[in-house]
Amino acid sequence: MSLAIEKAVLESACREMIETILLCLPNAFKGTIYRVDKSPALITERVTSGIIDRRKSEISWGLPEKSEYNPPGKPWNDYRDDPARPLEAMAWCVEKQKSWTSEDPRSDSRSVRLQVEGQWEDSHHMEPVLVRKSDLQLDMYSSFEYAKDYHGNYIWSDTDYVVVAVIKIHFQPYTIRTGSMETVIIKKLSRSLGTELLSYHLRQNSMRAMQQLAKDRINACDILADSLRNAVAKGALVFSLVKQEIGYLREKWEQLLLDDRHEKNEKVEAVNRLIQILTHMEGDESDLKRELLVAHRKFLDLPLPPEKAERWVALQIEERWRNLIEKYPIDEERKGLIWGSVAALKKSLYFGKDTEILKAYSVLPDDVKQEWTGLIYNTSDHFDGKELAGMIQILSNPDLKIPNRERSRKTLIQLKALAETLGQLEKNTNFLLRQVLNGGGECIDLLEPDRRSLTLQQAAGLASEGKNR
Repeated sequence: MSLAIEKAVLESACREMIETILLCLPNAFKGTIYRVDKSPALITERVTSGIIDRRKSEISWGLPEKSEYNPPGKPWNDYRDDPARPLEAMAWCVEKQKSWTSEDPRSDSRSVRLQVEGQWEDSHHMEPVLVRKSDLQLDMYSSFEYAKDYHGNYIWSDTDYVVVAVIKIHFQPYTIRTGSMETVIIKKLSRSLGTELLSYHLRQNSMRAMQQLAKDRINACDILADSLRNAVAKGALVFSLVKQEIGYLREKWEQLLLDDRHEKNEKVEAVNRLIQILTHMEGDESDLKRELLVAHRKFLDLPLPPEKAERWVALQIEERWRNLIEKYPIDEERKGLIWGSVAALKKSLYFGKDTEILKAYSVLPDDVKQEWTGLIYNTSDHFDGKELAGMIQILSNPDLKIPNRERSRKTLIQLKALAETLGQLEKNTNFLLRQVLNGGGECIDLLEPDRRSLTLQQAAGLASEGKNR
């Protein structure tokens, strides 16, 4: 097993992946990608490392001066599990094809070597990058050799995948947890990196790939369909990250207007009033009261545009208050405070696009304000490259005094480029699926229904809908 990828191309792909992760995950500050190659030796070599500054604006690249994994790398027999030496997380990721999260390195069973040497490591997460054996056509060659563990048993012989790389992301101390959303995002991006590395490999071995397509056309359809599914899944994640970034920009824009007017955030104030009323209500604790308290706190963390936020308030907060008042009757004065606070909460959702408030904010021209609010308060569930380009253009305006404006601009540029690349990949792959059997759409029809491709926008919409639920 060996991925035929030029060194410069491989390093560029790894840098882009590290940059995406460091910019998207607020507590991540360092990333490294290792290449795992040449079975059965499984030489693991550090490809590149990047450290982002505290402002999340610049990444420093380079390999450490001393590391066992620096070129020419470290062979499998030197880092696999062995009773005679401390355990390494790298061995776990490569052999088990599973991730490893070090929440507290001081008690991490696979940081023993660092503990023995007195070198404390940061909290980190390591994720193997997997590629299907069928995609690499390993099953065609009986001469392929699997590596062995310390007991002489073959590894990977009973799985459908091989490990081609390992991603390691360092986090601020005690900010990473096993199974957290950060680890889920890294796992999804590791799959996309596997697809990207596979595509480079296939490009450099196009002649052999074409011969294989001629011998087994149905199998080629499966390979392409699998690649498309991975790309569409990544596209859904990218769209979700775009929505999160736009939600962040809405929040900072509204804070900018509040600071200019020297006013408090009425949305927060209204929620706090409702929480205070709830905590002072008489009666035993009930599930309904606890659910309502959770709903109030959750609402402040949701990056929803006004129209969707108002529907959320009506269903999750207002309706629960009605049920609670029926169960625990209260006087008319407090009832008036409750519904007044709910009404104030709904009104506050439109604060950032209120015509009178925008007119009073004179720092930006009127046309810029109208375009900006139209973009960040858009309720569309579909990716629109033109709207994102307009947002990126406005973010380049230094008069827009939003905190971390340049970081947000760079993040949106990268996400836009990634989404467009995935869209083009979807088109190209669908074209190949139609042509590979010289039968128009026959190749798609030969696949099972659950393997037919969704469009990138459909997948993104489904992912967004599932998250909001």
